[in-house]
Amino acid sequence: MKKKVMIYLDANIFMYLITGESQQSESCLSIINKVITGKMEACTSLLTWDEVLYALKREIGRERALEESRKFLEIPSLLFIEVDGEVITKAQMMTELYHLNPRDAIHAATAILNGCKEIFSDNPDFDRVKGLKRVAP
Repeated sequence: MKKKVMIYLDANIFMYLITGESQQSESCLSIINKVITGKMEACTSLLTWDEVLYALKREIGRERALEESRKFLEIPSLLFIEVDGEVITKAQMMTELYHLNPRDAIHAATAILNGCKEIFSDNPDFDRVKGLKRVAP
């Protein structure tokens, strides 16, 4: 049996899913359903919670954003990775090497340090990162 490879989910995957206001929302729903049913192994950084809640507060208001962020944290089978010194050290290097913004560098570093070969994201900045293939939703 072929071993599943873990993929990394960027914050915009969850934003599209929750707001439903994008052409990508159906694709994002499909991705999350695969994670929930165990057909796909996925992780994201705990930093993603911050990004999602912050953006949702502006998009849908504080109360609904808090409700949706609770649901986000309870997605079955989604692995949340802590941001630690090793991640930040790698993110610093990636910021310098690939000219990434700090949060993007943290996402890329988290993905690479956890063996992810793909990042599901609509952010083309990840295309510059060697060893990490961006998959657009």
